[in-house]
Amino acid sequence: MARALLKFIRVSPIKSRLIAREIQGMNAELALASLEFTPNKAAKIIAKVVASAVANSGNEAADCIVTSCRVDNGPVLKRFRPRARGMASGIRKPTAHILVEVEGK
Repeated sequence: MARALLKFIRVSPIKSRLIAREIQGMNAELALASLEFTPNKAAKIIAKVVASAVANSGNEAADCIVTSCRVDNGPVLKRFRPRARGMASGIRKPTAHILVEVEGK
C-alpha cells in the first residue's frame, strides 16, 4: 500500500470531499480519467495526489486501486471585509489536507 499526502491546500474541504467520495474503490487509471473531466478545482488537485500515490507504489495506474481518499480540515485563514458605517465582517478561507492511499492488485 502506498500513499500520498498534500497539506495546507487552499480549497474547501467540504467541496473536496464530494470529489473524494466518488473515486474511492475505483481503479486508479479510471479515477484519473474521471477526475480529468470533472470541472472542479478540487478535482485537479486530487488527480495530482492520486498520480503521486501511484508513482509512490511503483506500479502502473492500471494495476492500482484507490483504497482510501480522505480530505481533512486544515487551518482556516481569517480575513476581514470592510462594510458600511465603519464595520467589518469576517471571511473564512478554509484549507484542506488530502490523503490518498492506493494498493496494487
